Amino acid sequence: MMNNAVKVAGLRVTRGRVAVFDGFDVAVRQGAITGLLGPSGCGKTTLLRSIVGVQRIAAGTITVLGAPAGSRALRRRVAYATQAASVYDDLTVRQNLQYFSRVLGAPTGDVQRVIDQVELGPYSRQRIASLSGGQRSRVSLATAMLGTPGLLVLDEPTVGLDPLLRENLWSIFRSLADSGVTVIVSSHVMDEALRCDDLILLRDGALVAHTTPAGLLEQTGATNPDDAFLTLIERAGRAA
Repeated sequence: MMNNAVKVAGLRVTRGRVAVFDGFDVAVRQGAITGLLGPSGCGKTTLLRSIVGVQRIAAGTITVLGAPAGSRALRRRVAYATQAASVYDDLTVRQNLQYFSRVLGAPTGDVQRVIDQVELGPYSRQRIASLSGGQRSRVSLATAMLGTPGLLVLDEPTVGLDPLLRENLWSIFRSLADSGVTVIVSSHVMDEALRCDDLILLRDGALVAHTTPAGLLEQTGATNPDDAFLTLIERAGRAA
């Protein structure tokens, strides 16, 4: 039986009178990179927030690493990097990471490890306020990589990064998954789908497909993820 790191059942989330999700079900396989893909506004961030346990939900259950989402038992087992950098502007890169390392009880040497992994060495003594948006995002990502989380949840972590750094980060995500960490990566850039093990494709709060990169291309007959996604949308429209 396949082990799931995350199981979402009957999720309902509302925004005012509008349902973002209405009876949504999905499971995320343990020790894999799962790409959460879809256009802006489709519900990706809301789903990630629900999995982490910081989203108010109207109904449903979410189990993460065997415990209810957001429970105390998961505080050091789940790491979350938001789209907006969650760091202190008046501290340097290293000071931010040292602070969060102490909070998490991360191993000695973790601060330098994550600085090296996200290639922030030349900026480690700079205050966050002086960094570019992409550099700030990398600090936030480095913070999420401290310690030994069992689940790493990343909301569009490669936005605004150059191709070489994107390639390096995906190599890191792969090594983490190979070590047993479950990685969920959201993106609206469909070509990143090919870097994942599993794919969850969303549109307007609905599950368009839950498949693999190879399965996505095979079932649509497309040669690239963009065309495959459009094909699935067209099929869903005809079936409605």
